[in-house]
Amino acid sequence: MVGGEPMSSRDQILSRVRAALSDIPRTESPEDFPVPRAYERSRPGPDVVSLLVDRLVDYKAEVHEAPDAATAVAEALARRGARRVAAPAAIPEEWLGPAEAVRDDPALAPAELDALDGVITGCAVAIAETGTIVLDASPDQGRRALTLVPDYHLCVVRRDQIVRTVPEALERLSPSSPLTWISGPSATSDIELNRVEGVHGPRTLEVLIVPGSA
Repeated sequence: MVGGEPMSSRDQILSRVRAALSDIPRTESPEDFPVPRAYERSRPGPDVVSLLVDRLVDYKAEVHEAPDAATAVAEALARRGARRVAAPAAIPEEWLGPAEAVRDDPALAPAELDALDGVITGCAVAIAETGTIVLDASPDQGRRALTLVPDYHLCVVRRDQIVRTVPEALERLSPSSPLTWISGPSATSDIELNRVEGVHGPRTLEVLIVPGSA
């Protein structure tokens, strides 16, 4: 009750929040309350490339290590039988071999993306311990829809983009970028644990790990 009038649920919640914060001094600068970051950022362990491969395979992704990106991409698309694939601006035309690069300029409609045989991208960083590939919409990755609508995603990961832990990955990423975190092909399970793939993204994720040069 306030002044004899009943309080709304919203007012009750806000009142409790104010009471809980009453002993905290007011400040205009977040620097007055530094956040402790003494957690472990990295740790020793097995080779990050082999660890990433192990995690990706466990997530049912297809993984290949290759000495040359262009040859590996052309061979992967040939194995897949992919003839028309979405390719962000920074993916070289010569990588695709006989396949046609469909550029996202102007932006492709969802129906157009769905009609393609797949998409090829690079990545921002790959996390070995979690088997996670992170995209940040850079020119070799494109907008998020490119990797969510097509049923096949071919991702090229350079060895120098592989880190061991999540904190190491965060140091390389910008919080202002639209980040997509991918751990294997899209999959979900119902209450009886029946696995269904391809519901929220590509049914097939193929990763090519190539030498660490831009």
